[in-house]
Amino acid sequence: MSVQTSPRLAATPKLDDIVGDSASAERLAAISGSVRRTGGHGKTLKAARARQALMVRHLQTALKHIAAGEPAKAVDEAMAVLQLDERYGLAWHVLAISLEKAGELEKAFTAYEAALKLLPDDPALVGDIGGLAHRLGHLDLAEKLYLRHLALKPGNPPVANNLASVYRDQNRYGEAIDLLSTLIAANPEMALLWNSLGSVVSDRGDMEQSLPFYDEAIRLDPDFYKARYNRANARMGLGDPDRALNDIEAALVGVRIPEDIATMGISRAFTQMMLGDLAAGFETYEARFDPALGAAVSFQEYGRRWEPSDDLEGRTLLVYGEQGLGDEILFANLLGDVIEAVGPRGKVILACVGRLVPLFQRSFPGIEVHTHRTVTHQGRLKRFVDLGSPPPPVDLWTPLGSLFRRFRQSVDAFPETPAFLTEDAARVAHWRGVLAEQSPLPKVGVMWKSLLMKGNRVRGFVPFDLWAPVLATPGIQFVNLQYGDCSVEMARAEAAGLALWTPPGIDLKQDLDDVAALCCALDVVVGPMAATTNIAAACGAPTWVLSMPDAWTRFGTDGLPCYPAARLFPVDGFGEWEGAMGRLQTALHQDIAHTVNASTVAA
Repeated sequence: MSVQTSPRLAATPKLDDIVGDSASAERLAAISGSVRRTGGHGKTLKAARARQALMVRHLQTALKHIAAGEPAKAVDEAMAVLQLDERYGLAWHVLAISLEKAGELEKAFTAYEAALKLLPDDPALVGDIGGLAHRLGHLDLAEKLYLRHLALKPGNPPVANNLASVYRDQNRYGEAIDLLSTLIAANPEMALLWNSLGSVVSDRGDMEQSLPFYDEAIRLDPDFYKARYNRANARMGLGDPDRALNDIEAALVGVRIPEDIATMGISRAFTQMMLGDLAAGFETYEARFDPALGAAVSFQEYGRRWEPSDDLEGRTLLVYGEQGLGDEILFANLLGDVIEAVGPRGKVILACVGRLVPLFQRSFPGIEVHTHRTVTHQGRLKRFVDLGSPPPPVDLWTPLGSLFRRFRQSVDAFPETPAFLTEDAARVAHWRGVLAEQSPLPKVGVMWKSLLMKGNRVRGFVPFDLWAPVLATPGIQFVNLQYGDCSVEMARAEAAGLALWTPPGIDLKQDLDDVAALCCALDVVVGPMAATTNIAAACGAPTWVLSMPDAWTRFGTDGLPCYPAARLFPVDGFGEWEGAMGRLQTALHQDIAHTVNASTVAA
């Protein structure tokens, strides 16, 4: 069991595009044939006929259990063989496949490693462990294993396709495109390769250019639902949710893989939200809890799970914060409504990220706030909260976002009040004093990236170099609000002569209550949607947000309904940053530098 940080589902979750199923009928048949031919390590049929026959029966039974979707039983059978002969490589391979299908991915990886030591030249095994390394995010290792497979079995298009996917996930787009172009030249009728090329181009941020590749994949294979789904995500990125929804609906027809159905359901929900259909969107969004999803979270249950039809008056309701930290803040927009619904005879208990406890407790003094924790157990994520011993009686529990199904069924249901979180007034006064001592200029807080900047997430953030003209706006003191390691960007800013000042005595990642106060002491906070901008906007601090074309949190509007006072600077398209950054620079000059300095002179 290991403790995890808050998991977060991407706005456009990706289907697993790694080709090759370790438990495919073809693969299981090949392993079955090898089992019949080899028996056990170092044993001849003459010397140990009974023992070998027993091991073969166990492994054949294990393979049947895998094929029947009973991986736990297959694990038992494979373990029985290894107790007889721990150096039987095929038994380790079967155990690895069984564990992988049971969701015990780390244990499966260990079993694959044991098998690989005994069967180093088995290309299928090398490909299987490469695929698992890829799924686990061990991209460097996956690359080495795929290259090793291709050395053993040159010219294998599916594994070469997987290698191109690794290059894509490492942001090595040029190498991925070169490899896929070579593969397509040799295999022009393989829809898989056209789809992969589209995914590379799309991840790079060129959604418009990716569409012809998805179109060709669908032309070659009209039933290729992954290509249709990927085209939908590209269309979402281009701000075309109507056509995206059509593609998702078509992709879902006939799909039988539960994980793919749930994944596409999440994107379908985001697309419905982008179209302003909140009632359907938040109902569909419940797909995020489908146990078929590897990232799905289950919760420690107290009482019964809440349903939208439940009467909350007089009830004790436990609410779990969910997804990432920014999502916990955004979804908290409705806590005031929930408190009103339970009434004076009821009670709300909130379980949230520990760093948010002081801010939420001050903002909602009538509720009880605890810290939740998330652990991985047997390959699954579970969220817990300690309510004390004995715990108080709880009638109902729910994830926070699920409450939108009742309290935010339309845009009209969002309150127009500019803030729902309350900052520490004394700390605001402190920071105003610190900022005043720094310089008399207006203060603009800036952040530019997320902690997670891997794969296609990079395309959603403006490259730091493009911030230079904004940070050079005269008459403004820019304040660094970027949490995490930003030493490289700060050094580049200093070398360019840009005045980006880091406030002393605050941990911008951990001290979130103080971050809220600092944001409220600034003249404006600027950045993409991330933890800090969510906090600033929730507290009603002037917040300017760089908005991506597929920002589902706009709910079909020109603003951010959860943060009605926030000001949006929409990006024209992924990678098309210049227009939004130019508008941001102009607004800073006209509305902050000029206005604030003019009022100071007049005073």
